[in-house]
Amino acid sequence: MSVSDVLLVLTNLPDAPAAEKLARLLIESGAAACVNQLAPCTSTYRWQGKIESAGEVPLLIKTTRSAYPRLEKLIRDVHPYELPEIIAVPVDAGLPAYLGWVSDETKITKE
Repeated sequence: MSVSDVLLVLTNLPDAPAAEKLARLLIESGAAACVNQLAPCTSTYRWQGKIESAGEVPLLIKTTRSAYPRLEKLIRDVHPYELPEIIAVPVDAGLPAYLGWVSDETKITKE
């Protein structure tokens, strides 16, 4: 496992219950090792030609490149937005033991 195999994935949900549901699904499925549910925020964006603002709950998801396709599919399957934000950022450095744990946890495929 190399450091570059670990990804930090960002997404936002419309409320805390939806965020918690997705976080739990990602962990139970083995698609993510850890999901941090952050405090609600306000997002401002252009959607279908109009400037909008909405309250959202950000999730920080730790996974690997090999688990990413499963993770993206799960997010797309359950996310309530027509076009969910899914951004994967490669991890350039980190505590080797933690990164190894992320790799080990995402190798597990659970039913």
